[in-house]
Amino acid sequence: QVQLVESGGGLVQAGGSLRLSCAASGRTFSSYVMGWFRQAPGKEREFVSAIRWSGGATYYADSVKGRFTISRDNAKSTLYLQMNSLKSEDTAVYYCAARNNILLVTAAYNYNYWGQGTQVTVSS
Repeated sequence: QVQLVESGGGLVQAGGSLRLSCAASGRTFSSYVMGWFRQAPGKEREFVSAIRWSGGATYYADSVKGRFTISRDNAKSTLYLQMNSLKSEDTAVYYCAARNNILLVTAAYNYNYWGQGTQVTVSS
C-alpha cells in the first residue's frame, strides 16, 4: 500500500520561499512518476510539477516554471518541492501524488495515490 505524507506548508509573505516534502512508503518507486498538485478554494485541482523517480526527468506548469523546483531523495524516498518567489496566487492546498508509470503526465486522474495535502498561504 503506497502512503504519501506531505509536510512543510505554512504561511509566508509574498516573495518568500517554502520547501514542501512528501515522504513516500509502501513500494519501490523506481518505475513511478511523482507529482505535485494544488487546489485553491473554489477551483479545480491543478498540476504543478512532476518528476520521473528513475532518471529525474521533470516537468512544470508554466505558472511555476523558474520559481519552483521538484526533486527527490532516493535514499529517503522523499519528494520535495522548493518554492521561491511565492505569489498570493500560489495559495492553495498542495498534494503529493504518485503514478505507477514512467510517463510524465499532468492530468490528476492519471495518478493512483494521493497524500492528504498541506496548506500553503502566501500573504501579499
